[in-house]
Amino acid sequence: MALHRLTDITLGVPNIEETVEYYTAFGLIPEQSDNESEHWFGTVDGGPRQLRIVHAPIRRLLSLGVGADDRDDLGRIESSLRRSDTAVTVEGDRLRTTEPVTGLSVVVTVAPHIEQQPTPAGPFNTPGTIGRPNARAASLLRSGPVRPRKLGHISLGSTDVATTQRFFTEDIGFKVSDEVKDFGAFMRCSTDHHNLAVQAAPVPFMHHSSWEVDDVDEIGRGAESLLADHPERHTWGLGRHWVGANYFYYFRDPAGNLSEYYSDMDQITEDELWNPGVFDLQAGNFWGPPLPPSMIEPEDLAELMAGLH
Repeated sequence: MALHRLTDITLGVPNIEETVEYYTAFGLIPEQSDNESEHWFGTVDGGPRQLRIVHAPIRRLLSLGVGADDRDDLGRIESSLRRSDTAVTVEGDRLRTTEPVTGLSVVVTVAPHIEQQPTPAGPFNTPGTIGRPNARAASLLRSGPVRPRKLGHISLGSTDVATTQRFFTEDIGFKVSDEVKDFGAFMRCSTDHHNLAVQAAPVPFMHHSSWEVDDVDEIGRGAESLLADHPERHTWGLGRHWVGANYFYYFRDPAGNLSEYYSDMDQITEDELWNPGVFDLQAGNFWGPPLPPSMIEPEDLAELMAGLH
């Protein structure tokens, strides 16, 4: 696969200080910046600059970074964009364009692949098998803060899902993993089941960013810490999705964006062995709490719509 990961996102928010405090508590790693008007955060495996926070009058996702293997990949993307009459610029190892419906700036760069050391797993006790005799589970010994391993995926609201999906698949090079009937699509630019989800919405908006952690125990530890003094951050979880199969927990940042801890996502290593499906919206989780209305229609929808005018 010529594309191989998400490199970074830029969030515009009206309340920078509160939002920076939130993502620090979320476990992202604050990075130094020469520009006082921007704040960068890194992850353990994804590198020092995976999230950039800047000021904006209303919350919005300003840019999405995608990693490619080499300049030939940029040339292929440039040719596709020009055939569809989409403006594009290429400077060295960087290609810039704009998704036509949401206005999202998309930046494709020649970037190194993420290398991840495996999370120590098990041994486990299961019915009929004692894999851990006379010992406590290793996860009970974890004491440090939860640190996301990488930026896994983002989800966008689009007023024209078909056009947005076509831009990312036909022009940029994402592949469709699964779809939700009359609602949206899950697409990938890596072996992860999805790196981008696009859902039907009355206004373009940032739905959520999702950050991989080691396992379900880290999701639980992270949630407990994040909610201890701020129960209002809770949105949806703990549960396990059907589409993508990952464990999840969603929280709301002070600007209104959702952020997700996830682990154990389906991996698609051979495209021809994966059969994309079409699912109903209510198949959003295999188990867990009911889907809250705010996961479909954000609580600040009226404010977002007013901000367009």
